[in-house]
Parts: sequence; structure tokens; C-alpha cells
Amino acid sequence: MKKTNTFGVIRLCRPKHWIKNLLIFTPLVFSGKLINPTDFSIIVAGWFAFCFTASAVYVFNDLCDLENDRRHEIKKNRPLASGIVSPRAAIVLSCFLLICAFTVNAVFCPATKAICMLALYIVLNIVYSVRAKKVPLLDIAILVSGFLIRIYYGAFLIDTPVSPWLYLTITAMAAYLGLGKRRNELKKRIRENQEIDGVLKSYPAAFLDRNMYMCLTLAITFYALWSISPVPVLPDEATDYRIGTVPLVLLICMRYSLLIEIKTYADPVDVLTSDKALISLVLLYGAYMLFLMYGSFFF
Repeated sequence: MKKTNTFGVIRLCRPKHWIKNLLIFTPLVFSGKLINPTDFSIIVAGWFAFCFTASAVYVFNDLCDLENDRRHEIKKNRPLASGIVSPRAAIVLSCFLLICAFTVNAVFCPATKAICMLALYIVLNIVYSVRAKKVPLLDIAILVSGFLIRIYYGAFLIDTPVSPWLYLTITAMAAYLGLGKRRNELKKRIRENQEIDGVLKSYPAAFLDRNMYMCLTLAITFYALWSISPVPVLPDEATDYRIGTVPLVLLICMRYSLLIEIKTYADPVDVLTSDKALISLVLLYGAYMLFLMYGSFFF
């Protein structure tokens, strides 16, 4: 029983979703500071701090959704809903994770603005779990804010600015992901004749379809504009050749869109980690971008 509980605690933290926290590295990579040992170590410590924070938020959200999750065909298997982890243990775990997060942040990356971003993330997600996830559009706005907070948290850790085009790209792409998830949840319930409740009652399927692809179009446009914008700390060649990443980004977005059209559940992490072709395209993009931006330092 003890072994099962330990596994349940790990699942409750949702470590698979820590992949979203890799956004924290974006300012480090795109500012040309990736090979700076000090900045790199600060970002790594910050990544762990944010992962602990995100897991604490996931636990709190599961506590708030406990009764609804028990009636959900998929979520009923979550550790809390299935009874593997008790609510009391979940509360202790959430508090422990927050203590770890702020301790790591205070010791290894004590930038005041970064700590404020961490606190803002917690507050917004508490609001989301308690009330905002039932309010149309506000639920999407808070989901989008989570991605932006990750970007600015990473930027504040190493005191580097965020490109306006990058900010717009992340905003539009996060909105696309959030709307796509809602769209698939709604269509799945309609297809299986399930009750449509919560915030999904306020979202017509056609509205979600139109707006998710509008956001995707904007995201690709903003990314293309970012790819031709100058980066002072990098060689001109790197800036010139970044436009070559746009077709690859288009392929990534088309593959993701294809997957959510044929799948019934559109959690971004599940979609990304379940498709080898999509993983390969993302890794190819990362390798190509790193070579463009840092190849001249080694070759």
C-alpha cells in the first residue's frame, strides 16, 4: 500500500506537465546567454522552483475539483479522485512544494521580480481553481497568463528583456492551445451524448473553431515577424537565417492541428508527448535554432 501511495503522490504532482516549464529557458536561449554558466545555473534552479510551484497548483486544483473528477470518465482515475491519495496528504504535499519552491528561489535566484511572478502565478491559479474556470474567456485568459508568466519569470531571473514579437507569439499560441482543448472537450461530450456543464455550456463549437485558428494564424504571423527582427547579441548570419525556421514552425503547427482534429482529448502535453512525428519536428526545430544562434561559438 505504501508503494502505491508513493506512486500516487508522484502522479498527483503531474511531472509530465513540467515540460511546459521549459518556456522558462526561452529568454536564456534567445538572448544569447545559454553558454553563460552563471545565467544557465540560475535558470535551471528557477525551473525547479517553478516546477514545484506548478505541482502545488495542480494539487490544489485537484482538491477543488475532487467531486467533479470522481464523476468524470477519465479524471476519476486521478490519485485524489480514485482515493489513492487522501485530501489531507494532498494539502500537506501542496504546502511542502510551495515551501520548496520559494526556498530554491530565495537561495539560488533571489530576483525580486521573479519571485513576484511566482506569487502572481499562484494567485491567478487559485482564482482559476475557485471561480474563474467557470467564467467564459476569463478561463482562457488565465491559461494564457500562465505561459506568459513562465516567459517573464525566466527573463527576470537573468535580467534580460522579452521581445514584443515573442510576447505576442506566446500569447496567441497559448490562446490557440487553450481554445483547442476546450473545443475538443466540448465535441467529445456532444459526440458521446454526455452532459455539457461548467464553462463548456458558454462556448459554441463554431466560436471555438473560428477563434482557435484565428489565434494560430496570428501566432505564426507574430513568429515570422520575430524571426526577421534583429538580435543585437548575435551574429548577423544567425538573424538572417532565422526566417528559415518559419516553414518548420508551420509544419509543427499543422501536425498539432491534425492531431487535435482526430483525437478526442486535446491536452497540449498529452498531444505533444504521444506523437513521435511531432516530437521529432520539435526536436529538429530546437536543434536548428541552437545551431543558428550558437554554432559560431563552436565552429
